[in-house]
Amino acid sequence: MLPEQIENARRLRREMTKEERKLWYAFLRTYPVRFMRQRPIGRFIVDFYCAQAKLVLEVDGSQHYEPEGIAYDAERSEVLAARGIYVLRIPNNAVRENFRAVCEQIDSEVKKRSKKLPL
Repeated sequence: MLPEQIENARRLRREMTKEERKLWYAFLRTYPVRFMRQRPIGRFIVDFYCAQAKLVLEVDGSQHYEPEGIAYDAERSEVLAARGIYVLRIPNNAVRENFRAVCEQIDSEVKKRSKKLPL
């Protein structure tokens, strides 16, 4: 990791969006399988990463649904997939409006991915 990437990850942890903060403090921080916030992986910094399940969670705002954002996210997902990492994209409005279902989806994905990987 480059020093500027580490500093950028620290800044992103301090400046999490409301939705990222809610997901972290109300669910992921105490989840039985460890998640890390704003984790550098290669040249990217992902919102949340679970090494055990090789799972990235990306909490996406509206900019991710514009053509430029869609293309960038596709590239990120492809690079991460080449490392065996699955990216689960969660829209901001799902965190706000259907938090319980988001948590259930994450839990299900962690359990499914953890069974497929040697632990």
